[in-house]
Amino acid sequence: MSIIEILWPAFVLAIALVFVHAIFGIEIIKRGVIFTDLAIGQIAAIGMAISIAFMHTHYQTEMTLLFALIGAGIITWANAKLANIEAFIGLLYAFGVSAIMLILSQSAEGTELFSKLSASDILFVSSGDVYKSVGIYSVVAIVMFYIYPHVRGIFKELLFFVMLAITVTSSVQEAGVLVVFALLIAPAYIAVVQTGFPKLVFAWIFGSISIIIALFASYHLDLPTGYSIIFILSVASMMLVIGYNFVWRRKTKNRLR
Repeated sequence: MSIIEILWPAFVLAIALVFVHAIFGIEIIKRGVIFTDLAIGQIAAIGMAISIAFMHTHYQTEMTLLFALIGAGIITWANAKLANIEAFIGLLYAFGVSAIMLILSQSAEGTELFSKLSASDILFVSSGDVYKSVGIYSVVAIVMFYIYPHVRGIFKELLFFVMLAITVTSSVQEAGVLVVFALLIAPAYIAVVQTGFPKLVFAWIFGSISIIIALFASYHLDLPTGYSIIFILSVASMMLVIGYNFVWRRKTKNRLR
């Protein structure tokens, strides 16, 4: 069996993850609420932890979605009512992390399970999981491209966070909270900084190349897949942002001379 036959589900899932998360990532950076997705992902993971610790992994998707929607609802309300929203979201994230650790402390494999919730191994994901995830992301993309732009006010805000919660529900289960955060922020960050290409297209290209490199590196070097993705995305985006900033400053100085 060739490497393509073994890894094609992981590659398809990886591209789908990049595609859908770039849509939200660019919007999140524009809004200036960087930790929103991380907080929602962490709250969603509370549902997974409860399912693992007390329900023998039954109702995992339902519990994850329930808590993701609760997190989305809280953040939607906080955006409308509270000042210093980033501080509130940071506290919400801290609450999620501590709650998960307290829940999983009841299990003998608590630390290992927490690490899996943070960054899972998508390298040998099943084709069935891929089809399910791609179906969910396709519906989310249709809503974000064709319905979201025409909604206004609090309903637009709520729709954004509900769609993000549904996306996070699937991706946290497949990839982990920190991988979701890296996928949301890294491609969108460099896409917003650069000015040569349409932002969403650049985020898709950059994210796809980075995650494919991470998958190959993880497979051939026997490295943890989730953390390989986080490492490659974060290093590549920081290097490109620094490089772009350096080139832009040199061009600006040359024009001023």
